[in-house]
Amino acid sequence: MKFATYHDGSRDGQLWVVSRDLSRAIPATGIADSLLAAIETWDKVAPKLQILSDRLNAGDEPFATPFDPKRCLAPLPRAPQWLDASAFLNHGRLMDKAFDNPPNPDFETIPLIYQGASDDLRGPHADMEFPDDGLGIDMEGEFGVVLSDVPMGTSAEQALNHVRLLVQINDWSLRKLGPREMRAGFGFLQAKPSTAFAPVAITPDELGECWAEGRVHIRLHVEINSREVGRAKGEEMHFSFGQLIAHSARTRRLSAGTILGSGTVSNADRAAGSSCISEIRVIELLDEGVSRTPFLTWGDRIRMEARLPDGSAPFGLIDQAVVKA
Repeated sequence: MKFATYHDGSRDGQLWVVSRDLSRAIPATGIADSLLAAIETWDKVAPKLQILSDRLNAGDEPFATPFDPKRCLAPLPRAPQWLDASAFLNHGRLMDKAFDNPPNPDFETIPLIYQGASDDLRGPHADMEFPDDGLGIDMEGEFGVVLSDVPMGTSAEQALNHVRLLVQINDWSLRKLGPREMRAGFGFLQAKPSTAFAPVAITPDELGECWAEGRVHIRLHVEINSREVGRAKGEEMHFSFGQLIAHSARTRRLSAGTILGSGTVSNADRAAGSSCISEIRVIELLDEGVSRTPFLTWGDRIRMEARLPDGSAPFGLIDQAVVKA
């Protein structure tokens, strides 16, 4: 199944079911008002949503309308919790070089995950406002999962049973503010503005064999001002989503609607490019002795689209401009 949230004047928006090819959509009227409500009552409403989705894909819904991504908020405009990992170790190694971080003895065995703000998650075509373009404005292309209630102590093997939806993410960052907050040792706040999402959240079965071992096995294509800079593959995650969920639930339970991100999609193969500017700059520094690619400024545009081998984009497109607040 595929879902989107249309703006309707409310904070959580209106839940719509979207066809597999992203061409048609219909509201989930009488089933669930919002995607958060659906996640919180999943066992009750999922069979009804499946029937509606099947009818829509079969062309049997006469009241369906053309799907309009520009009407979309984030699939979950606000969530009980937003957790973000750094599960692609190639990215972590490059960032350690960028920030001259000391060696982490647990780097390959214990996931890095921080808790971010989840009260203002942005839609796929929302302009991103920033107070100052000297703060090192950066994007980060990621994949993520939306969870059901997860009991404390859930194992990595059990954890994937709690994945309800997959999402595609642009986790905006302000790089000039990050080092100070990391040195303080109390987590990110100002360095992590609102996070943006592709228009469509999907159930894992929609990816078929491309959802395997708790990883999204497709490429994430990233463009800056119409120039492709990244096409990294999601399967190179060191820690699976099962491992990330289990780590997050080690000492507490997780509420239904929690979103957990993979961290920046990153591959060891330089030909795959990069999903964030910081990574591009570090590679330039290592290879050429100087970072040439600037961070983002007013009017710059970011596009992100995960594509299946047949060229289709299961999550739709993130297309955002950087603007002055």
